[in-house]
Amino acid sequence: MTRDAKSRDALLRVKDVFIKRPQTAMSSIQGTAVVEEGLRCSFTQGEHSAVMDLPEIMGGDNAGPTPGFFGRAGIAGCVSIGIKEAAIMAGLAFDRVSVDIETDFDDSASFGLGTASAAPLETRLTIHIKTAVPASEVSALIDQVLGRDPWFLALRDAQAVKTQIQVQG
Repeated sequence: MTRDAKSRDALLRVKDVFIKRPQTAMSSIQGTAVVEEGLRCSFTQGEHSAVMDLPEIMGGDNAGPTPGFFGRAGIAGCVSIGIKEAAIMAGLAFDRVSVDIETDFDDSASFGLGTASAAPLETRLTIHIKTAVPASEVSALIDQVLGRDPWFLALRDAQAVKTQIQVQG
């Protein structure tokens, strides 16, 4: 059995569970980022962890990629996996899916300089598909995926973000 076939079987099992018990599709995921000495940040979610830092020129130790790296990786990874997943579910052979992401910033805004927002000014995705499937069919599938991809939508659409502050002595 191919890796794509195994993925399809697993995806169909999960979809079947969601159809039979819709409440199981609801989830909340919690993770924790910790910065102590310097600017090195450790993020842990369940059994996985990642280290982030800033380059030395920004006061960090360059002990890991910047937080923006992981943000861009999350979006590009979610879109590329979502496209491959949708292709597998549709029975389409996509040999390779890759997503280039490019983001523009006014970096001075993160220092409170000027009037620009520190949010990205523009983000561009270029989606590359290696397949014999006709381009019109590929485009239609990608449109469907982008309409339901959580991290693409989190970037594209405003959402409620709530903060709570707890100060410990």
